[in-house]
Amino acid sequence: MVSEGNGSAGQADVVIVGTGHGGAQAAIALRQKGHEGSIMMIGRDSAPPYERPPLSKEYLAGDKGFERIMIRPEKFWADKDIELRLGSGVAEIDWMAHTVTLSDGNTIGYRKLIWSGGGDPRRLPCTGANRKNVFYVRDKRDADAMMAALEAGAKQAVVIGGGYIGLEAAAVLRKLGCGVTLVETESRVLKRVAGEELSRFYEEEHRRQGVEIRLERGVTEVVGEDRLATGVKLDNDEILPCDMVVVGIGIVPAVAPLIAAGAAGSNGVDVDFCCRTSLDDIYAIGDCAAHANPYADQAVIRLESVQNAHDMANTVAKAIMGDKEPYHALPWFWSNQYDLKLQTAGLSLGYDATVLRGDPESRKFTVVYLKEGRPIAFDCVGTMKDYVQGRKLLEKGIEKVDPELLADTDVPLKELI
Repeated sequence: MVSEGNGSAGQADVVIVGTGHGGAQAAIALRQKGHEGSIMMIGRDSAPPYERPPLSKEYLAGDKGFERIMIRPEKFWADKDIELRLGSGVAEIDWMAHTVTLSDGNTIGYRKLIWSGGGDPRRLPCTGANRKNVFYVRDKRDADAMMAALEAGAKQAVVIGGGYIGLEAAAVLRKLGCGVTLVETESRVLKRVAGEELSRFYEEEHRRQGVEIRLERGVTEVVGEDRLATGVKLDNDEILPCDMVVVGIGIVPAVAPLIAAGAAGSNGVDVDFCCRTSLDDIYAIGDCAAHANPYADQAVIRLESVQNAHDMANTVAKAIMGDKEPYHALPWFWSNQYDLKLQTAGLSLGYDATVLRGDPESRKFTVVYLKEGRPIAFDCVGTMKDYVQGRKLLEKGIEKVDPELLADTDVPLKELI
């Protein structure tokens, strides 16, 4: 059953807020584990659950249509008796009454609530940031609007943000024949998530593909006329002419109703080992859930990844069905740019040394991150074997490895386990 967000008040045994990867997997896992009670998914998006990562990659490039990025065919949800209430967000939670009030005014009762609200794009804090052709790649509507701008003749883009979203968008725009200038406030791209070897490699790759890069530059204004951006003004007064602006500067966790209801949290919402919030019968998963991560020396962090959303969803489904197995999953990520595939295993937080396996000039290499001699993460560019074997090494929890052996590409990582 699909509701459009203006139906009558209702009730469900389990209410899931959010129709992205985490929310969808929670519903699927509950049914797989034998949950027979009613399940309702509430989403601000008007489309059935779909994958978000392809929005800045294959979907934007036109390589995959919407049907190919749907998490399940629309008929699946009805067949599994999972109600989709689309086009409406949650405005308020009354955890004592076990109800949520939707943005359309309806009130929904629940026995268990799973919050998978994700995050909202961080907005540019400058004049002109709301012009019509300033795009934030977070949902299908954003990607569709970008595609429409390109079809209407946009030939020059400014991409703000040198993280994975910005770099992926820049790669797709170049593939589509659009000129691109990328602006990053830090001294290198990917500085918050990767070492210098990987940063410099991707900077060089994007330059080779025709992208202009401005490092250590802030944006002071999006200039334009008739509500349309015609340029981006930097903090050195340079104006970059453009037909469109793409912003990828992170997200703000979408947890306001939870925090207003009294849930603990500062960076997102805090959850325990079974993804429970501090409010009775309310769980939180995915991008917005701050948890003590075993692969970050138990530091409380948020992970913005499909893997995290998927595995947390499984943890919650088990907990609701009576199996309180702690969340313990090795983080992994990926990024596709041009013909390059980056696969990351582990978390490089707090690394104090890196080891380079292979030659970046060959466009196939691995960066190993160490902390006190212990491998904690692998960035693998075109090196699938290193990624697979590196994951196993991290899962085994090897304490120390000889850096010379790590650097020797003739020594398979599996021999170090």
